[in-house]
Amino acid sequence: MWVTKPFTISKQLVLEAYKRVKSNGGSAGIDAESIEGFEINLKSNLYKVWNRMSSGSYFPPAVKAVTIPKKQGGTRTLGIPTVSDRVAQMVVKMVLEPELEPIFLEDSYGYRPGKSALDAIAVTRKRCWKYLWVIEFDIKGLFDNIPHDLMMTALKRHTKDKWVILYTERWLKAPMIKDGETILRNKGTPQGGVISPLLSNLFLHYVFDVWLTIKHQNIPWSRYADDGVLHCKTNKQAQYVMNQLKQRFAECGLEMNSDKSRIVCCSNTEQSWTGNLRSFDYLGYTFRVRRSMNSKTGKISGNFLPGVSKSSLNSMRLKIRKLKIHRWTNCSIQEISYKINPIIQGWINYYAKFSRTSFYSICRQINMKLVKWAMNKYKTLAKHKVRAIKFLERISENSRDLFAHWKAGMVRSFV
Repeated sequence: MWVTKPFTISKQLVLEAYKRVKSNGGSAGIDAESIEGFEINLKSNLYKVWNRMSSGSYFPPAVKAVTIPKKQGGTRTLGIPTVSDRVAQMVVKMVLEPELEPIFLEDSYGYRPGKSALDAIAVTRKRCWKYLWVIEFDIKGLFDNIPHDLMMTALKRHTKDKWVILYTERWLKAPMIKDGETILRNKGTPQGGVISPLLSNLFLHYVFDVWLTIKHQNIPWSRYADDGVLHCKTNKQAQYVMNQLKQRFAECGLEMNSDKSRIVCCSNTEQSWTGNLRSFDYLGYTFRVRRSMNSKTGKISGNFLPGVSKSSLNSMRLKIRKLKIHRWTNCSIQEISYKINPIIQGWINYYAKFSRTSFYSICRQINMKLVKWAMNKYKTLAKHKVRAIKFLERISENSRDLFAHWKAGMVRSFV
């Protein structure tokens, strides 16, 4: 006798969800089962996920708490679900995202298909030329503090799938295991969960995006997850909106991070508007007055422009030091390029998009590590830095495509 499942979820959807989880990678959850381990009994494991979700009997296991350092200092806690739970969350995400994507506003850039942080930086760059004042804001612990009742109210407004609502509520309430201790949760959605970015976007869609569009129609803005900027014409307007924003976040169970939220003057001239903050960081870039050439007139002048931030530079420098390239004497220069090019190319794609010159110091550091490598590898170059530099300069001239930064035209500065 055939038994009808309460919820209609296709097996193909579960399989496709697994493929996406696998492509994203990730570490094991509290069951210590890796993706490779999950694949050993793949058919059976996927059937269990499908069967339990279709019957309404799927209960997510606790998430594993992992503490990681922040670029700016301090730490944040990630909640790592098991592989099977990531598959289940991906099933819901694949159903829910097409329903939510049409309602999201144009200036919301975080965790959205077809949008990126670079898009947010580009639009902010243009608006800084038109508006003299900027409000930079950051929400303190967004993922840890989303009220469950408000989150579910927003979700129920946009989906009629009872199983999506059921499992989302269970994920919100799933406990967290930290240092062997079980922590029950009555707010927040674990940062690290597959469904969490989509849920946080939906929550902030109403808390910030829609609210600002209604209350302050003439103020342009952009938001990437819990970071955002607003553009104002006067300092007085900026002060007023900042206070309104703090109040709005508080009403919705959130808190503005006072250490990362500020009002900044975007004047192109360094002499005027003294006493006001003159720079702000947004998505790994620092916006401030920089000298640049006008493409039409050819004249050099000060303009309020983005360039890679100090904290991003420090993070990249630390990564280069940890690689210890100068000790890879068992590798050829071709093998070194194969290993580090994906890292360098990723940095170039993001941090060299605007104000490439601010990225040159990273290229110089990589080049100097290669100089030290050459001195360690070849006896004829040992203790002869100038000779090692010329050796690498010849290689860069003949094999410009060898390293990503060489290919991008950032070869100079071996000294």
